[in-house]
Amino acid sequence: MMTDAAGGVREIVSLTNPLVKQLRALHQRKERRESGLFLAEGARTIVEALDNGQAPEILIYHRDGRERAIIARLREACLAAGGTCIETNDTVLAKISRKDNPQSVVAAFRWVERGFDAIDPGSARVFVALDRVRDPGNLGTVIRTADAVGAGGVLLIGETCDPASVEAVRASMGSIFAVPVFAGSEADFLTLCARWPGAVIGTALPATMHYRKVDAPAPHLVVMGNEQAGITDAIAGACTHLVRIPMVGRADSLNLAISTAVMLYGIAEPEEGGLG
Repeated sequence: MMTDAAGGVREIVSLTNPLVKQLRALHQRKERRESGLFLAEGARTIVEALDNGQAPEILIYHRDGRERAIIARLREACLAAGGTCIETNDTVLAKISRKDNPQSVVAAFRWVERGFDAIDPGSARVFVALDRVRDPGNLGTVIRTADAVGAGGVLLIGETCDPASVEAVRASMGSIFAVPVFAGSEADFLTLCARWPGAVIGTALPATMHYRKVDAPAPHLVVMGNEQAGITDAIAGACTHLVRIPMVGRADSLNLAISTAVMLYGIAEPEEGGLG
C-alpha cells in the first residue's frame, strides 16, 4: 500500500497532496516496481477487474459523480477489500492521468507477478509467448486478442516493455485482468519449451510451412518475435514447428499485434463459445 493511503473515503483536491504525487508517479516503471501497483483508467476497465475478482487498492473518482450507480459499486468493492477511495476534481484527475481530458474514474491495482513455473499447460488449448516485445500498445492489444480467443496466458520472454504500464493496460481494454501474464528469461523459456506437452509454434522469415497448415497436438504455444529482430536463434531451435504468414502484396511484414492475431485465430481455430 502507498504510504499516504489509509483506507476509507477521503476528499483530496490539492495537487501537492503526497498521495496524488505517488499515484502520478505510477506512470514510471521504477515506481510501479517499488510499490507493486499500477494504474487503470475508466469505469469499464475497473468493472472488468471486479468481474475477474480483483478490487482496486485505491479508487479515485470525480466527486460530482459520487452518486452514480457504477461509482457506488466500485466504491463499495474497494472499501470491502480494505482500499482507499478518493473523491476529487478535474484538476487532480488530470494530474494523476497526465491527460487534459481524463477519465472520471482511475484506480490503482496490485500487480500479480507470475513466473513460467506457474503456467498450467493443460488449462487452455493455446498460449502466446512474446520475445522481447517493445511496444506497450502492441502488448496490450495482444493481451486483448489472447482474451478473445480464450488463451491460457501471455508469456513475456526476456527484456520487454511493462505490461503494467498505462499504455499497455489501456490497449488491453480490461483484458489485463482476465488473461494471466507470465514473465521470465530466455533460459527459463527454453526450459519450459523442453517440457511443453504440445506444439511450440514459432514464426520465422525463413520458414516454409504455412501458418494454417500446422497439424500439431494441443496445447499450442505460439511464439512471436521482437518487432524488429524476430525470435532468437535459440528460441527458434526450441520450436517444434516454424511457420510463416505469407505476404502477397508489397508489404513484407505485419504489425506484431496484427500478426499475433492472425496466428492465434489461424492456428487455434476458436469456435463459438471459445476454444472448445
